[in-house]
Amino acid sequence: MDEKLKILIIEDNQIDKTSICRAFTNAGASREMLKVVKSKDAIDVLQHTYYDCIFLDNYLSGTQTLTLLRKVRSLGIPVPVVVLIENSDRAIIEKVIAAGATDYVNKSTLSAEILDLVTRNAITIYQTKAQLVLANQQIQQNEQLIISKTQKIEQQKQQINLQNLKLIAALELKSQFLATISHELRTPMNAIIGFSQLLLRPKSDILSHQQKQMIERILNNGKNLLLLVNEILEFSKLQAGNLDLKPEIFDITKLVKVTVEEMRSLAEAKKLSINIDINLENSILYNDSLRVQQILDKLLSNAIKFTETGSIQVKITELAHNRVELAVEDTGIGIALDNIQHIFEPFRQLDQGTNRKFGGTGLGLPIVSALVNMMGGKITIESELGKGSIFRVELLRQVSSISEREITEINYDSSLKQLVNNHQKGDYKQKRDSKHQQR
Repeated sequence: MDEKLKILIIEDNQIDKTSICRAFTNAGASREMLKVVKSKDAIDVLQHTYYDCIFLDNYLSGTQTLTLLRKVRSLGIPVPVVVLIENSDRAIIEKVIAAGATDYVNKSTLSAEILDLVTRNAITIYQTKAQLVLANQQIQQNEQLIISKTQKIEQQKQQINLQNLKLIAALELKSQFLATISHELRTPMNAIIGFSQLLLRPKSDILSHQQKQMIERILNNGKNLLLLVNEILEFSKLQAGNLDLKPEIFDITKLVKVTVEEMRSLAEAKKLSINIDINLENSILYNDSLRVQQILDKLLSNAIKFTETGSIQVKITELAHNRVELAVEDTGIGIALDNIQHIFEPFRQLDQGTNRKFGGTGLGLPIVSALVNMMGGKITIESELGKGSIFRVELLRQVSSISEREITEINYDSSLKQLVNNHQKGDYKQKRDSKHQQR
């Protein structure tokens, strides 16, 4: 037995006290660490001195063992208690264990080996139970903490949901407002443009040269304003989810060439060159041709607007059998790295000086991004301030139920032959312009 263990023996019988002390001494217990008290003094001793283990006689004079046991436990004295019994009565054993005893040992079997074993077991059992109690308390505290945090998270979730509903309502209100204002503005703008065009008829001689110049300025500014109004209206439709795709079979190479030719005069006015680089095995797509044209148109307009010198490159590349990439590269002013993340935010131009110099609503790229996402594609940007930008748009070959086999083999289909004939006859541009007016 460890000589440093402090043992308290509670015993009223002098003969039993002597035999128990002898057994502990034989087991190796130090006499200085061994203390024997009567039951009436036990509580006072325990409240002032710490002991590693208590040995308590089950037959005490004047004080019941169970009462003393309960008192020790009620006071929260942290010590294992071994009850000394005279016979192995199951009922007595159950009572002392229920009252708080850690273990028990029969007086008739006391020996040095048994005392050493019982003492070590009692201390181990008590420490294990104490650790278990602490662990359970910690678990309960953690459970309460989890419940509390869960309640807070639920409250925050409800608040977030409420804020989301308010934001959705605000967005819907904004979209309705923009749509209403745009519709209201389009009517007078159409009238201004229409009457300006009437006044500028070739055979009209009632206006002086100066008056014609002023009306031309009215007409040009009216068209620009109508373009801005249409952008706002289209963006509000995209936000509200009211814009649908109308897929059809078309040749993206032809579409790019037609669109570039339409924009070439704007580029040449700034002495910019526009080049086309096509790397496709199959140029046929089943997608919304007008939306693809709209995406390219806005990217080209942006490139021309923000490029003062140099060139613009339009590239079409085969990425996979079901995807193509449309890229527009310019040598313009470029975008700072920390501003790229904001490039697709609506109603925002990254520099107010840029906004004043180049104009615009800041809706062109957000509309492009929304259209690309709606078509199941992806748009990315590479840019360096002062050197230029590259906008890359991944497009699906097919956005409807037409099978991939039909897309691959469509070169042999009569519908493609008709499509090619239409391109050769120059009908493609007229068809697109007609559909654009309908939308």
